[in-house]
Amino acid sequence: MRTPATGEQRVLGVIGTLVWDTIHRPAQGTGPRQEWGGIGYSLGALVASLGPEWEVLPIVKVGRDLAEPAMRFIRELPRVRPEPGIVLVPEPNNRVELLYRGPDRRTERLSGGVPPWRWSELAPLVSLCDALYINFISGFEMELETAQALHDSFKGPIYADLHSLFLGVGREGERIPRPLPDRAAWLAAFDAVQMNEDEFELLGGGVEDPWALASRAIGPRLKLMTVTLAERGAAWLAAGGFEPNPFGWPALRRNMGASGPVRSGKVSAAPGVELADPTGCGDVWGSTFFARLLAGDTLEEALDRANDLSARNAGYRGARGLHLHLQGRLPRRSEAG
Repeated sequence: MRTPATGEQRVLGVIGTLVWDTIHRPAQGTGPRQEWGGIGYSLGALVASLGPEWEVLPIVKVGRDLAEPAMRFIRELPRVRPEPGIVLVPEPNNRVELLYRGPDRRTERLSGGVPPWRWSELAPLVSLCDALYINFISGFEMELETAQALHDSFKGPIYADLHSLFLGVGREGERIPRPLPDRAAWLAAFDAVQMNEDEFELLGGGVEDPWALASRAIGPRLKLMTVTLAERGAAWLAAGGFEPNPFGWPALRRNMGASGPVRSGKVSAAPGVELADPTGCGDVWGSTFFARLLAGDTLEEALDRANDLSARNAGYRGARGLHLHLQGRLPRRSEAG
């Protein structure tokens, strides 16, 4: 991690996968809709939520088949620089077909697939960053060993949305929910982690109480766990003595002394909006939450802002122009058509 001078621009590294989505919503009586998704939702929310001293460095592998439109999309985003973190690879870019069977229930099918990052590839890129946001969009962004090397080497705070680590891949590319393999090691590889309610239930593998398991996982290495609860808001667990300033988190990684009992809480959701498309709401939630902690918000302020922008995202379709919508500079696309 670089050490910025006072007042110098800071860099947030964003590791994830840019996905071309095809979204089917039969209940709406319309045909499939194609648009950029994946880490695009996180980038839009970060642009809308970070303080002015931050710029965003996407660390993303893009398939050459979609390289040109992908670069156009990235270059539309202010404060996001495509070099040197966007790396073109010969494999086909990730594409996901989403079939909604209810307001927030869907099946998902993955095709394409860029290769995971190796630590030797990541090391020079993360050295340019002051903090890291990781979103496991595909679940194949990196292997566990790479995540552990990153945790042991990077000196800044690391926030991770574990999302697709809870999804296996079937014979035809269908995503299949599963318990998190090597869960203790994955949880210990980040300072803070996020998951949704279904993923949290899978954390216990159907055997253990996930709340008890989560309480045991919280400590010097993993300091914060957040669980999004859709229209019911979000819950959290934090280590005793937890401070919301992410730049204090790395110093605690090797502090093996007791830090007091685990704390927990819940915040209610923002007032509902028209549910045009819930795709990307969790991505917007996590990136907004981390961005606001980096900006100096309290834990409660960051949680409230994350709930607010996640609800606003549900009234918009796709990742293109999302940052403008989240800033209140565009009408909801559900209204604008």
